[in-house]
Amino acid sequence: MRIDHIGIAVENLDDAIRLYEETAGLVLTHREEVRTQKVRVAFLGHPGEAEGATEIELLEPTGEEGAIASFLRKRGPGLHHLAFHADSVGREMARLKSSGRPPLQEAPRPGARGHHVCFLHPKDCGGALLELVGAP
Repeated sequence: MRIDHIGIAVENLDDAIRLYEETAGLVLTHREEVRTQKVRVAFLGHPGEAEGATEIELLEPTGEEGAIASFLRKRGPGLHHLAFHADSVGREMARLKSSGRPPLQEAPRPGARGHHVCFLHPKDCGGALLELVGAP
C-alpha cells in the first residue's frame, strides 16, 4: 500500500491552509465537511503532482465532540495519523484482523472525498494511529 496522506489536527483550518501554502508551496486540492466524523478537512498537495501523490490532510473539529476535538484538547495541534491507500478497505481489515491487528471499527465507514476508511490503534502499530482509505 502507498501512503495516501498525512493527517494533521488543527485548531483553525483557514490559518493552517495559509501556513502550508506559504511555507511549503502546497495548494488546496479538496475541502469538505465530514459530518459523520465531526470535522472539516482540507487536502493540500504540490502543484503539478500526479493524481495519487501523497497529500497533507488538515482536520478541524466542527465544534461538536468528536475524535479530533478530543485529540486537540488532550494533545494540542499536530500529527494525527498516517493514511495508506487500500484497493479494498474491507479486505485489508479482514487481513489485519486475522494477523492480530484488529481495526478499531467492525466495518469501513464513510470518509472524505467519497472514500471509506478505518483506523488501527496506535498500540498495535508502533505508537502511530494508522488509517486505511479507499474503496469499501
